[in-house]
Amino acid sequence: MPNIKSAKKRTLVIEKKTARNKMIKSEVKTAIKKLLAAVDAGDKAQATQMFPEVCSLIDSAVSKGVYKKNTAANKKSGLAKKLNAMA
Repeated sequence: MPNIKSAKKRTLVIEKKTARNKMIKSEVKTAIKKLLAAVDAGDKAQATQMFPEVCSLIDSAVSKGVYKKNTAANKKSGLAKKLNAMA
């Protein structure tokens, strides 16, 4: 446990940021799981409708600093491959 006032503040700030990042990551993962479930079920119409929404969520996570740019590109690329493999 920190003794210095500024260190105490940093721990509080870090806890807030960690909770925010965890919430955003969880939202993205849930969206990805739903998209993959639609792909596995063979529901191409729903999957194509969900893909831009999932990409948008991933991009917003990048802009908030939760994911790095290349990580997001990798995730979107993998999802696009699975979606295109349905056709």
